[in-house]
Amino acid sequence: MSVLVAIPARYASTRYPGKPLVSLKGPDGDKTLIRRSWEAAMAVAGVDRVVVATDDDRIRTHAESFGAEVVMTSPDAQNGTERCAEVAAKLPGFDVVVNLQGDAPLTPAWFVEDLVKGLIADPAADIATPVLRCDGRGLNGLLADRRAGRVGGTTAVFGAGMRGLYFSKEVIPFTGKTYADDEATPVFHHVGVYAYRPAALAAYPAWLVGPLEKLEGLEQLRFLENGRHVLCVEVQAKGRQFWELNNPSDVPVIEAMMAAMG
Repeated sequence: MSVLVAIPARYASTRYPGKPLVSLKGPDGDKTLIRRSWEAAMAVAGVDRVVVATDDDRIRTHAESFGAEVVMTSPDAQNGTERCAEVAAKLPGFDVVVNLQGDAPLTPAWFVEDLVKGLIADPAADIATPVLRCDGRGLNGLLADRRAGRVGGTTAVFGAGMRGLYFSKEVIPFTGKTYADDEATPVFHHVGVYAYRPAALAAYPAWLVGPLEKLEGLEQLRFLENGRHVLCVEVQAKGRQFWELNNPSDVPVIEAMMAAMG
């Protein structure tokens, strides 16, 4: 199975303009978000090619400066999945296309490796995406974001065979109780990585944006709204902390996590 990893990166983010070029301080010094995301992709075993997908010359110039391959995509792409579909059309012949979003530099390599294995093992699945069971600390972080009016992480619910039922920026399912920091909860944090079969990815841009995708602003809902099989693959943290950079306030959170991990 040949695997292509595309890292969508756009400058004109509504919530955080210029986000891919934001500097993050870690034990290895200051590096931009897009560079750390590229390094995370390069650490994944079994990947044949890694590219940064962008429509912005500032991101292209910076990515090429640290050795990344860049594929330029249309500024009209509505989300990372549409950008990945453009990349797949320009670079055909891969069995699996992975979307490792450029705002998740803490994504462990085994998240992506397990995701690809899960998609290959389930021939009914059109797309696979990882989910991580929240402990009390993680759940409280998600709830704190919502109480403060911040758009934090996304949560997922799934049914038999780990088939995705819904994804939301609200915290679902409702639990109605408090959990200790290290206690397992029934809430799953959706990790913003996707593995697509090329046929499903190629079909995606032609589908209309449905009401759920429009309300939530979550690209994976377009697959559900068009009756496609979305496989949720549970991944294990193995002691690693995970957080996405969605807002400026996430920068010190991610830097603290990098410092703690060394």
